[in-house]
This record gives sequence, C-alpha cells and structure tokens, in this order.
Amino acid sequence: MRRALHLAALGQGRTSPNPMVGAVVLDAGGTLVGEGFHARAGAPHAEVGALRQAGERARGGTLVVSLEPCCHHGRTPPCTEEVIDAGIVRVVVAMTDPDPRVAGAGLSRLRAAGLEVIEGVATDEAWWLNRAFVHRVRTGRPLGILKWAMSLDGRTALPNGKSQWISGPAAREWVHRLRARCDAVIVGGGTVRADDPLLTSRGRRDPEPLRVVLSRGLDLPEQARLWDPAAAPTLVAHGPEAPAAARERLDALGVERLELTACEPHQLLEALARRGFNRVLWECGPVLAAGALSQGCVQDVAAVIAPKLLGGVPARTPLGDLGLVDLANAPFGRTLRLEPCGSDWIGQLNLQPGG
Repeated sequence: MRRALHLAALGQGRTSPNPMVGAVVLDAGGTLVGEGFHARAGAPHAEVGALRQAGERARGGTLVVSLEPCCHHGRTPPCTEEVIDAGIVRVVVAMTDPDPRVAGAGLSRLRAAGLEVIEGVATDEAWWLNRAFVHRVRTGRPLGILKWAMSLDGRTALPNGKSQWISGPAAREWVHRLRARCDAVIVGGGTVRADDPLLTSRGRRDPEPLRVVLSRGLDLPEQARLWDPAAAPTLVAHGPEAPAAARERLDALGVERLELTACEPHQLLEALARRGFNRVLWECGPVLAAGALSQGCVQDVAAVIAPKLLGGVPARTPLGDLGLVDLANAPFGRTLRLEPCGSDWIGQLNLQPGG
C-alpha cells in the first residue's frame, strides 16, 4: 500500500477535480506485475494503468489501491468493471471515496461480483494525501493554504513598503513548488498594485495554476504581469459594485472576469470549487488574509521566517484584524512543523480539526 501511495503522489497538482490515486497489481503468487497512478483529469485511472501493465498476469491476483475504485461513468469508464473483467480475486483499499457517486458503492460492486475486499490499510496516510479532495467534496470549497514571508520580528515589509526579498533563494524555490501543488494562487488588488507579482510555479507545473485576483472595486493597474496570458491564465473576481469602465478595461485586455454576488473569500472559493479546484494558495495582503481566515477559507498556514529584523511602527504584519478580544478564541493549530530552508525556516501550521 505504501508503494501505491507513493505512486499516487506523483500526480500531485494535476488531478483536480479528481483525487490522487495509485495502484499495484500482484499476481497469484504475490509478485508485483503492474502498477499505475492517475496522472491528470481525463487520463486513465490508476487501477486501469496497473491492470493494463499486468495483462493476463493479473488473473487470480490482488489489486492494492489507495482509494476505492469508482463505479460510475465520468470522463472514463467505471474502474470496478475493469477490475472484475481482469480476473482480480482480491482488492485491498486504503480508504473509501467520499464522492457521493461512489461512497462505498464501488466496494459493494466488487463484493457482489465475488471478490474479496480488504479495507482500512494505511487509511491515515491515504486521507492525508487526498485531504484537499476530501475537503472540497465535504464542504464545497477547496482546501486553502495561507502563505506569507516575514522577518523574525513578524514584519512582512520595511516601513517604506519594500519587501523584496525578505526570504532567500531556497525559500523562494520552496514557494514555487508549493504553487505547483495548488490549482489557484489568490491575491488582492493591493498586492497587484504594490508588487506586480507573476504568481507562477516557474514551470514546475503544466498547466500553471490559475492566478486569481479578488478585487471589490477593480482598482487595478492597466499594465501588470498578471495580464500576460502567455505566462499563465488569470481570473479577476469582483462584486456587483465594480465600475463599468474598469470591467471594460479588463475585457479589452482579454482577462477573464467573474462577478460574485458579494466580493468575499467564501464566495470565491465556492466558485473555484465548482470549477473542480481541490487546493488553493492565498498569497495576499493582511486584510484579505484576515478575511479568508475568518470565513473558514484557510486550513493551513505556510510561513517563511527569515533571520532578519525589520522593525517599524506601525508594523507591517501578515494578518489584519481578526476581531479577537480574548486569546482563548485565537485560531489554534493542531500540528506545527518547522524545517530549515537555506538561510530561512519554513513553518507549516495545520488548522483543520483531525489533521
């Protein structure tokens, strides 16, 4: 099963709206004869790839798969029928698929066909691998990661606003890899005006994640690197109050727009979930970051901590006002990992209950 999970992770950042899945086929004598993983949405599922590699050697054998095989017609046929037709006699599964179109029905179909089904092998590892997919299916929103870079004294910029570069090259590389694991990177209008960011993975993902700007009034520069479709696609989401002239300017640039009934983080994430996005990265300023956190749109925090002291009064900090009056109500992380990254440290905080 750990081999299947390792294979599943090879699809990271490319399978949405689907989960990451890996599969291994053992022949009747227990020898590995086939393996596969789901490489991208629309491509063959992991079970199909492993069974095709195994061929006739799969007959009488065992399929080990990190997620329950699907039993419905989507962009590909049901995997359960492929498994049955291949002559597999035993299926070992890490976890059931939370998708209501499956949700145990795939395992029931296999059992009804006479196959032995073993569940619950390495379930925790399988859940952690696909927790973004599980989160979207259960909540109707992508899993959100809030990322910032700051000095040791908690500043994100100098008093004059300069912020490049707080972190070193190794940490910036780490951020590019983080973007590659996400379906979208979200900023506010203030970040576009102040930093003119590129927001790509620098080629570590193909296609690049969608670049999203959440801007209430569309007070955005006419020239920005985000408007170049050759680098990556960009979506600008706004509320009904956005001026007509600003809308027309973006339309003339060929930038996709999305009007929300309210220009709020939770509405944006619901719209991105409808596009099948499993995981998004917030790289925004303090006001939007506080809004996203307050509205339950952040499950993880990734903080790059540089060994620098920037000072400044008032301080430029990663988070705006959360409306807290009691420390007991402060968002509290269940797990915290600190790892060195070049000259900096990466702190990763999980805010999601149970994970």
